[in-house]
Amino acid sequence: MEEREIWEALCSRHSTAVQEKLWRAQVAVAGLGGLGSNIAVSLARIGVGHLHLLDFDEVDLTNLNRQYYFLRHIGMKKTEALKEILLDINPYLDIQTDCRKVKGEDIPRLFQKDKYICEAFDRAEQKAMLVNGIREYFPDKVLVAGNGMAGYGKSNEIQTRKVGKNFYICGDGISQSVPGRGLMAPRVALCAAHQANLITKLIIESEDI
Repeated sequence: MEEREIWEALCSRHSTAVQEKLWRAQVAVAGLGGLGSNIAVSLARIGVGHLHLLDFDEVDLTNLNRQYYFLRHIGMKKTEALKEILLDINPYLDIQTDCRKVKGEDIPRLFQKDKYICEAFDRAEQKAMLVNGIREYFPDKVLVAGNGMAGYGKSNEIQTRKVGKNFYICGDGISQSVPGRGLMAPRVALCAAHQANLITKLIIESEDI
């Protein structure tokens, strides 16, 4: 499949003007689990041209209940497994990977080139570290975080809220993973779709791209 054919197919769905904005956008996805892997796939499908994938972990069998990986990826680094999946969708994407655990002191360097940042970590302390760091070092960058998507049912409680300048949170804000109501594919994917949809909206409506 030639790049021109993929480009024309995307433009036929989105219009050339919209697709040009999406193609030039630079989006980071920090954490490539249930949220991040699904966010990245949605952004790749819609034609976001530059994706920055960050995670230190490997694909495990227990990930497959909600994360966008397959049996063949078990044991692979999530950055490489997801890059493989995204290039299967569109081999002409520009994909940068950082296979590392993000630390606060790394934030100024790691996210310097990214205009839009999706927070998709599992642990509360990691989420807080990234949110605080981005808001401190890059207050003009768009940050979209996830919080509260465990369990099943109550789909409409997953919402998108603006909570500060260039800062948004998607989720219900309360549900936590507990035995019997853990992180499950449908509700996690709902939250990931909220994050990807908001990023898409902000890219398309931006004036500086």
